[in-house]
Amino acid sequence: MTKVVLITSASSGIGRVTALFLAQQGYIVYAGTRDPAKFPITLDNLHVIALYLTDSQNIKIAINTIYNEQGKIDILVNNTGYALVSTIEDATDEEMFKPFDVNVFGLMKMTRAVIPYMRKAQTGVIINISSFLGKMGLPLLSHYNASKYAVEAFVDFIRFEMAPYNVRVHSIQSGLFGTNFVKKGLITNSATTSKESPYKDLAAHFIPVGSEATTFEPLRKELSDEYFENKVKDAFGL
Repeated sequence: MTKVVLITSASSGIGRVTALFLAQQGYIVYAGTRDPAKFPITLDNLHVIALYLTDSQNIKIAINTIYNEQGKIDILVNNTGYALVSTIEDATDEEMFKPFDVNVFGLMKMTRAVIPYMRKAQTGVIINISSFLGKMGLPLLSHYNASKYAVEAFVDFIRFEMAPYNVRVHSIQSGLFGTNFVKKGLITNSATTSKESPYKDLAAHFIPVGSEATTFEPLRKELSDEYFENKVKDAFGL
């Protein structure tokens, strides 16, 4: 029987590529995005659905729509990522909270919404796109780091909750590579990047690395966690 997959933040990057790939493999794919117009439908088994991860009511509507159309949701891919480049000192309350609202609580809301269907079906897979920064820290990304550490903790405990119902929960600790998230999706705090900032040398050293971040992806696949972490620290001069 054909599997039904829901992917969040699927309008670009990893989410878009995953949605297209799985649809081409024959899965029934629902690509969640804040702006469905950005994802024109090209395949009969690929559906675009409006999805706002900070809106619990919208999430319920989206999940109910899929269930009413397909009768099940086999796989959830929590793909959302939001990152702020800022020191702890400079970040406003709003900037501090948003990575958690999206990366952690949005992911939790999505997971909460699909669990009843998977539990009753006694089967399911929940895949969380995390980051290697959920296992190590880098300067100026402390809020993103902390949110991804929270994702790793969430995966660690919820997989035990879901195991009796044959629902598997996974985390993919991706590296930094050339998606729009790295090129355009990093939000910067103006105080941190100001020429007058006491952190200007750190910012000047760190921020340009994003465009070269593809170098970390093959390393992440080949090296041990400890050796990879040391390589990243060496690259940043930490």
